[in-house]
Amino acid sequence: MARKVRDKDLGDRASRKKLKPSGKPYWRILDQGLHLGYRKNKNSGKWVVRLYQKGAKKPYVTDTLPGVADDKADPDNDAVLSFFQAQVKAREWFAEQQKKVVRPAARCTVGQALDQYEADLRMRGGDTRNAARVRHHLSDALSQKSVELIEAKELRHWRDELAKKLAAGTVNRTAVGLMAALNLAADLDKRIAVNRDAWKVGLRAIANADVSRNVILPEPVIRTIINKASDEGDEFALYVEVLAVTGARCDQAARLRVENLQDRRAEPRLMMPVSRKGRGRKEITHRPVPITPGLAAKLRAAVNRRAPTEPLLVKQNGQPWKRSDHARPFARVAKKAGLEDVTIYALRHSNIVRQLLAGVPVRVVAVNHDTSIRMIERTYSRYIGDHADALTRAALLDTSTTPRLGIVEDSNATPAISKML
Repeated sequence: MARKVRDKDLGDRASRKKLKPSGKPYWRILDQGLHLGYRKNKNSGKWVVRLYQKGAKKPYVTDTLPGVADDKADPDNDAVLSFFQAQVKAREWFAEQQKKVVRPAARCTVGQALDQYEADLRMRGGDTRNAARVRHHLSDALSQKSVELIEAKELRHWRDELAKKLAAGTVNRTAVGLMAALNLAADLDKRIAVNRDAWKVGLRAIANADVSRNVILPEPVIRTIINKASDEGDEFALYVEVLAVTGARCDQAARLRVENLQDRRAEPRLMMPVSRKGRGRKEITHRPVPITPGLAAKLRAAVNRRAPTEPLLVKQNGQPWKRSDHARPFARVAKKAGLEDVTIYALRHSNIVRQLLAGVPVRVVAVNHDTSIRMIERTYSRYIGDHADALTRAALLDTSTTPRLGIVEDSNATPAISKML
């Protein structure tokens, strides 16, 4: 039941008697968009109602309620209305007016925006799982909601409900997918774009969710993993070794073709397919990644006269590796190696850190692993700091030791400047 609104000027006949007669009503807000007014006459006043319609050419719809105010006669909820009885009549009128409002057809629902996003990903070779992840967690009510009319609080509620059952980092990745879908809808229809703030605010990332928990394995442990992987078959061992040597993502390795093996050269390499991350269609589809001669020989032997366009890495049944095919066998391998809660992506993280500590420039490491410098610096900053410390320490001025040979002081400089002979 709607609450009763009280008003010191309109609430009873004694208070209304003190008001000056006026052609304009004295207004009181009942609910959002609904106002109840009292028009003071010489005799009994009249109750009027007003509806506010945002964005309409005529923002207010005004009407007079039947009967008169109880200024002189007792209220009977029909011909004579008290202030509280007028409130009930006003809300009944408001409900009838709402039925008459012609609601604009949704230009694009959230579900349709997600369909558009998935089609766009497929067209430009992106990862359609970004759309599937969102669809898996999208309720029917939210899916049918108009993108143009959706509110920030609805999206924030959806995000917060996900956070009750998923890790914060997973929630952020899912929200990013939905935001990308809504942004695409707005790009395709500028009339929708006026509502961008709703998802910018509602889907704002959960702070401190992407704390790095990457496992870095020392080289002897990686060698043990590769050796133990042969227990799951030579094909799996080769797949693991490629990931360990190149630091590639699993889906990149799975998309390698025989023609991507360049072993007829002094320094063998793989033309690694680029990842499906990022926006737009990528002009560069493959990047050269160096491999060892030993790995190149193993790959050539495994090809077994397969056509250039066939997969380079296959399972025992001859089929290419698919998503999560590696999860269970690698878990068994990790257990044999004495590791717990380590996934196959530890090979990628370890490869990146190994290159950083070996002095490979960050830009080159980023290119080799098909990622950005920003991501490298954010995720592996501790190891970059260790490397930078070692480089800087070698150039420190130590006044407690004698100058190194080959450096003399220029007596003509003021102040004295040392220069190399």
